[in-house]
Amino acid sequence: MGAPLRAVASCLALLLALGACSGGGGQGADREETFRVALLTPGSVADGGWNQGAYEGLLRIRDELGAEVSHVETRSPAESEEAFRDYARQGYDLVFGHGFEYQEPAARVAAEYPETIFVTTSGKLVRPNLAPIVFQLGQVTYLCGLLGARVSATGKLGLVGGVELPSIRGTFVAFRAGAASARSDVEVREVYTGNFNDVAAAREAALALLEEGADVLMHQANDAGRGVFRAVQDHAARGRRVFAFGTNRNQNDMAPDVVLGSAVIDLPRALLDVARRVREGRFEARPLRLGLREGAVRLELNPRLRHVVPPSVLDELARREQDIREGRLEVPGLEF
Repeated sequence: MGAPLRAVASCLALLLALGACSGGGGQGADREETFRVALLTPGSVADGGWNQGAYEGLLRIRDELGAEVSHVETRSPAESEEAFRDYARQGYDLVFGHGFEYQEPAARVAAEYPETIFVTTSGKLVRPNLAPIVFQLGQVTYLCGLLGARVSATGKLGLVGGVELPSIRGTFVAFRAGAASARSDVEVREVYTGNFNDVAAAREAALALLEEGADVLMHQANDAGRGVFRAVQDHAARGRRVFAFGTNRNQNDMAPDVVLGSAVIDLPRALLDVARRVREGRFEARPLRLGLREGAVRLELNPRLRHVVPPSVLDELARREQDIREGRLEVPGLEF
């Protein structure tokens, strides 16, 4: 091959190589520009409450922000840390750890992967790329306690929790305060089953409280909360006037004959808002506190059972809610 032909061949080879590099680089750029968000939950996203609400938020991020999303269920701190690390290795932009228990594993991984933003949906830990959303659900469980005490015939109320986490304990403290504000002779007993998945254990705990005279129960047990509703339904079927409160998501339809109302967190909207901030470069490493004033939590009464609540109590609930919104009433337990 002559020199001119060799020169032409070399130029063609160079152009082809550049074209190949350009094509590969373009695809890589597309991948890099894709906003990627992951979610870790401590239980099933079909629990009808805490985890399902977060998963609905992940789907909204996918649908409204065009994000690539992924979810994994973890059951231990070791699993959580490895899941955080795996998503960070893959270059995810944002990883949610859904619960107080995720903050320590998230902090360890956040130090290794500064380009990934980690957000826990409870907790206090803050790092340059880690912050919690703090849902002030206690503002609503306070109202549940008030309402429960007003409709109770026995003056005995019960609380069933899963794992005894500060975030759950805080909502129980608020419930107690609301109940005490309604009547001085109220008795509130709480029980923890030790996990969020054992429906039978939650049912047995609820049955024990009901046998002791409680006629209004509230749970913070995630998927196991179904057991609380079943126990209350069992007693209602025997002719007792008993009620329950749902939490984290509107659970009124899970047992519409006994669930008086639900303390609801608008998890989908909150997760979508945080994801939008991260994508737009507006993430701030500080706790994001969301309550009644921000529209992030609310009490949703069951319309089928509204008739059991006297109009005077409905008025009282409305006044107390307004006091909380405007800062005139400080609910205990929000510091957890």
